[in-house]
Formats: sequence, C-alpha cells, structure tokens
Amino acid sequence: MSLFESLPGAVAGEHGVAHLGDPVREQRRLAAGDAVVELADRTVIEVAGPERLGWLDSITSQSVGRLTAGDSTELLVLDPQGRVEHAAGVVDDGTSTWLIADAADADALATWLTRMKFRTHATVDVRPDLVLIGFVDGGSAARAVHTAAAAQERFPLVWEDPWQQVALGGHQYAEVVDHPGTALAWRVAILSPDAAAELSAALDPDSVAGLLAAEALRIAAWRPRWAAEVDDRSLPHESDWIRTAVHLSKGCYRGQETVAKVHNLGHPPRRLAALQLDGSDAVLPEPGSPVFAGDDEIGHVTSVARHHEDGPIALAILARRAPTGDLTVRADGIDIAAAQQVIVPADAGATADIPRLTRLSRRPSAPDPRDA
Repeated sequence: MSLFESLPGAVAGEHGVAHLGDPVREQRRLAAGDAVVELADRTVIEVAGPERLGWLDSITSQSVGRLTAGDSTELLVLDPQGRVEHAAGVVDDGTSTWLIADAADADALATWLTRMKFRTHATVDVRPDLVLIGFVDGGSAARAVHTAAAAQERFPLVWEDPWQQVALGGHQYAEVVDHPGTALAWRVAILSPDAAAELSAALDPDSVAGLLAAEALRIAAWRPRWAAEVDDRSLPHESDWIRTAVHLSKGCYRGQETVAKVHNLGHPPRRLAALQLDGSDAVLPEPGSPVFAGDDEIGHVTSVARHHEDGPIALAILARRAPTGDLTVRADGIDIAAAQQVIVPADAGATADIPRLTRLSRRPSAPDPRDA
C-alpha cells in the first residue's frame, strides 16, 4: 500500500498517488519545499561489496570510481551502438551504492548488472522494501525528510539530482543562459519503512503532493527520464543527457565509441524540444501523440503536464532537421498549437562550439580534479 494512499482526497494513478484533489496547489507547495511526494514509480537497487565502484565505473557511462559517502550522480547503461538501455540516479554511503531506477526498468537493470559481475566482489539486490520520497530542498517539508533520513541507522541516504548544473566531464547542448534545471533542487530520500511511517505521521496532509506534481516540475526543468524519453533508438545526446549522466573523458565502457563519434564528428539524429501547448481546448495530449510541422509528422510527445505557472507543457523528441518554429500536436482528432523552445539544437555535436576530444579508445581515465 502506498504511504499516502489513505489520505483524504487521494486519487490513485497507475503507479501511486496521482494527486490529492488539487494538483496545482500541490505543485506550488512541492516547488517551494513545503510538500513531499512518494515516488512509488521508482525502485531502489543496492550494490554492495568492496569492488562495486570500480566495477560500475567500468560498465556505465559515468565516472563513479571515486565516489565518497554522500556523493550523488547518475549513470546510463548503453548498448554497443551507444543507445540508452537503462538509467539510474546514484548515491553512495561508503558501504553500498544505491541506484534509483524507474520501477519498470529496475528488475531489468538489476538482472543485467548481475550478469556482468563475473568475478567482481559485489552483490546486486532490488530493494522494494525501501520507500522513496521526492522533495525540493529548502522548505519545511524538506527539513522533515532530512530529519527522518538522518534518524536511520545507516548513512542518511538522500540523492541530490545533478541536473542543476553540468556535471564534471559532461557537456550541455542547450544554448540558454538560464537553464530551467538550475532552479530545481530536487532530492530523493531513501527511507526504511519505519522511517517512512514516522515521516508520514509527522507531516500535515497539506504537506503531501502526488506524482502529477513531481512530473510537472520535471518537465518544466527539461529533465529526461527513462520511463518517458527513452525508446529503442535513444542516444544520450538527443535529450541533452550528456549534461549529467555521461563523462566524456573517462575510460572505456560499452557504447563509448558511439558517444564520442556523435559528439565529435556527427550530430544526434533526433533532438529534445520543450513545447508550450495551447490550452484553449482543454485537451492534454498523451505521450506518443504525433507532432507536426505543417503536414509533415516530425516527432512525438514524450511527457506532458499542466504546470502551475506555465500551463500545459510537454517534452517532445523531434527529427534533427525539424523546423525551430511553432508546431502542432495532434490528440483525439484535435490539433493543438505548440510553441517550441529548442533544447538540443540541430547542430549539436560536430559543428557546435565545443571542445574536441580525440577518438576514444582503451585509454585511462582523465585525472580527477579532486586528486589535485
């Protein structure tokens, strides 16, 4: 049973409490740090053992070999052609590395990691017993979550979403002065059932939001997610995920050559865009709804929400050469006008004003600034 399912007004969605009667108010409070949301649509994987960090470093897109207790990052698992297979937030406590994955991907990610262990001294366990609480840092509800996390026997497990800034070794394709992700101090606490129950008892019902509120804040921040923006063709470049989930100068890992080739010599074949939707028809398109430029279908919606300030918004994956002007989204036979804001430009990669890397091969990782 969901932690907040029994609260008055709670409306169940596919993966947990969707809202508690007033999604717009819940968004405002969540954005201010005065509400929390149970992320029942995510699952935790615990990776333990003395060789866990070096092993994860060798098989994923992120440099995690030198993480220390309390450090947060995120990683991708790519296939040999550089396409995204799995994604997870990462926080280490000095003993275990905790991966936060979309629930639909957790078992598959854990299975793949287990297959990749060989002689590595590490264990991989899916932990459905643990509760994930999402919040924005800085408000009254956020303080309550930090208190609950600190009261646990183990290291306080709070993942700090790296999306607020370009990570070490990453690169941002979005050509904006003020990236909307910088304003969202998103955190996820990993709580035991007892700690989660104590938090629930300590919170006022007004301090709880539903999953719709969390999704609206994510979409407004242009933040990609495995469950929404990833399909069987996705490259990390297309959704600007190199910003936080890919280290461009670390040692060899599966899919690295494609990552380097697209970044240095080519362009991602598709690009992520933000859409401001016309709300006059009160129709909100579903993910998968086609996007048109005139009569030409040039992509599809991946995520959609009603934002408390911006109104109906969406993320969409478009063809690289899709025009940068206004578009149309088709839903339920209705054409919805969509003003486009480019996130990943068509020239992202080789012709963008970025530092060039040598062709990546089996070379050692670049020195870490923390060793200086």
